[in-house]
Amino acid sequence: MARTKDPAVRTLLVERAARMLRTREPITLRSLVAGTGVSTMAVYTYFGGMDGMWKALRQEGFTRLAARFATVPTSADPVQDLTALVAAYLGNALDHPDLYRVMFDANFDLEDLTAADATLEHLVRAVDRSRRADRFRADTEPLELATQSWAIAHGLVSLVANGPLPHGTLANGVPLLTALFVSRGDDPDRCRVSVENGWTLPPERPGPT
Repeated sequence: MARTKDPAVRTLLVERAARMLRTREPITLRSLVAGTGVSTMAVYTYFGGMDGMWKALRQEGFTRLAARFATVPTSADPVQDLTALVAAYLGNALDHPDLYRVMFDANFDLEDLTAADATLEHLVRAVDRSRRADRFRADTEPLELATQSWAIAHGLVSLVANGPLPHGTLANGVPLLTALFVSRGDDPDRCRVSVENGWTLPPERPGPT
């Protein structure tokens, strides 16, 4: 009779692999499970081997990002909601800095190739809502503006989550997003209020050890 898989074991191995990558530890079957209380067979049970584990590792980053986006409520202010999604992206990266590094590492494949597109779609929908609410010009291309918003988030958090700059650097997201959205037709004063209301970030945490 086959054993029931324990999601906690899968999570344990994924997070351990991500941490080992950050600390540049050699990753083998034995080193991955060392000290975890599970055998090397667990890597085959949960991932089908090391190749499957690498795919699952990158996938987990996008899975957690999608789950974080799903917690962002929809309000009557679509620009605020778009900003809140950008802030959620930053929060997810800060909460899972090791997995964040792997998400955009082209050396690893994804289990589900649509995973990245699915997360971006959250931003695309928020841009489209803003356009239909006459906050952005009618000629605003949702995918283009969503990508630009993502780029701002990615640039900021890359400098903070695993980079050289302090947590306070993230405050630059407010003027950057405001300028971007105003360039697409939003009223400057109204836009600033929307962005400030949507810009909620987790508090600074100690760096990884």
